[in-house]
Amino acid sequence: MRLLLLEDDIDYRESIKEYLESLSYQIDDFEDGEEALSAIYENKYHLLILDIRVPTLSGYELVKTIRENGDNTPVIYITSLTDINNLSLGYELGCNDYIKKPFSPKELKYRIEQLIKLFYANENSQKIRLKPNFTYDILKKELYLNEEVITLTKKENEVVFCLVSNKNQYISIEQLRSEVWEDKYICEADIRVCIKKIRDKTSKELIKNQRGIGYKIDREE
Repeated sequence: MRLLLLEDDIDYRESIKEYLESLSYQIDDFEDGEEALSAIYENKYHLLILDIRVPTLSGYELVKTIRENGDNTPVIYITSLTDINNLSLGYELGCNDYIKKPFSPKELKYRIEQLIKLFYANENSQKIRLKPNFTYDILKKELYLNEEVITLTKKENEVVFCLVSNKNQYISIEQLRSEVWEDKYICEADIRVCIKKIRDKTSKELIKNQRGIGYKIDREE
């Protein structure tokens, strides 16, 4: 899962990044609002963690801009106590949650997990029903068939998560390369081999493909 972190305090930013990476999140971190906005346009993020008062473009302005462009990526503001009176503005612009500085790493962890659950999973469950007869736990990042966990490698599981979290949409080879392999060079054939191994462990019907467009996993309605 790929998250963006915008925080201009270098010590705060590095400690948050280190902690979240220890939880297996992929973190792109920035101290400048304009640079963060450019990254959002260039990449797919599952969640944005934004300080409000940062150079060049504030957290408020960043959220306003992406919402006006139709980007509904969930947002958590991290803010000092002096910013609390302005949080109504943040919600009006489209943030989903906030956390007050100073905060414990575990508090941030729980808020991230809750927002992911609400945004990507079914309304009342963290398990997503998939076709045919599979379920995926969005928080544990585990794939099940008849309540039994299917053993996947780290990369295989990241491919499944990427496809599940994109809600029935076809995902291109380039997007898989960006999100799963972090833009590191990997040939298309190797990505196809990874897909085949997932199908071999699950079902040929789990991951669908359309030539020239990409891959997808369908959710049950």
